[in-house]
Amino acid sequence: MASHGIEIKGLYKIFGSNARQHVEAVRNGLSKAELNERYGHVLGLKDINISMPAGGITVVMGLSGSGKSTLIRHINRLIEPTYGEVVYDGVNVCGMNERDLREFRRHKTAMVFQKFALLPHRTVIENTVYGLDIQGVSRSESLKKGQYWIDRVGLSGFEHHYPNQLSGGMQQRVGLARALTNDADILLMDEAYSALDPLIRVDMQTVLLDLQAELKKTVVFITHDLDEALRLGDKIAILRDGQVVQQGTGQEIVLSPADDYITAFVKEVNRGRVIQAKTVMKPFDGAADGVRIEATTTLEAAAKAMTESGQTKATIIDEAGTPIGTLDLQTMMAAMVTPAGSDASMMAAE
Repeated sequence: MASHGIEIKGLYKIFGSNARQHVEAVRNGLSKAELNERYGHVLGLKDINISMPAGGITVVMGLSGSGKSTLIRHINRLIEPTYGEVVYDGVNVCGMNERDLREFRRHKTAMVFQKFALLPHRTVIENTVYGLDIQGVSRSESLKKGQYWIDRVGLSGFEHHYPNQLSGGMQQRVGLARALTNDADILLMDEAYSALDPLIRVDMQTVLLDLQAELKKTVVFITHDLDEALRLGDKIAILRDGQVVQQGTGQEIVLSPADDYITAFVKEVNRGRVIQAKTVMKPFDGAADGVRIEATTTLEAAAKAMTESGQTKATIIDEAGTPIGTLDLQTMMAAMVTPAGSDASMMAAE
């Protein structure tokens, strides 16, 4: 289990030959458009501050050009920051020397890419153990580890196939197996499922959630899809034009969007699959009526349980089974309806 989270502090990225000299102007309000028009520089990230919890999945989402892929590449320093810190285990990754950075990349981080990034001349097993080969792990040990993760991601029997013999979903399973074989604390997933068909995509989300329940890696997952973010993220950070617009749990974002831009994002969300019973329950009044439902159950699942049991009320219980609240069907149905009155649309500039 990963024992350390990631702290991103005051991170700026400006693309251009004299990037650092423009940080102060950007900090004082120089816009992305003005920076480009006046100085020919491009603002990638502006004052990013995100705490990514250890053992959890942090989803960074936004539309094309929002800066999300630029951000994830700062965590393993594939992109050099203009200003700011990325701290892991008390060490600023942005200040590491070449040797320490190489060791950090090899042993602490693993990356899964949108385009799979498999070596076409290597078989499934050879791709899976590639990282261990780079580390100098013995062949017998690397093959044992590689086979274990091939089995875990559901590719038993395909060890000696080549990437061009596999479907897109199978290739992405190889990418995931390769990342897990390295046994890194941090798993970086950059639009990892965006190229997959919808059903395969949902299947891969389930694979990740099942593995994460056991492994508790510190996962950073990039996506432009809010439904995917809400399903996977313990924490979500939404970017726009290189800035964090809002961050929090899925429930917090859906229930309390920070502005019209976020409101537009969450407008079509199935709230019943996001909001949990504990969020809208009433305090326990001593009467344990109806079906018993765990506090973290989504409203959609709670409503199903109630209707199947013929009940219109539920007693909400904590992990120990102790009643902590009550909930009725009418309250749940009201909470699942998107509030009226906001018809905001997302900016076309994205």
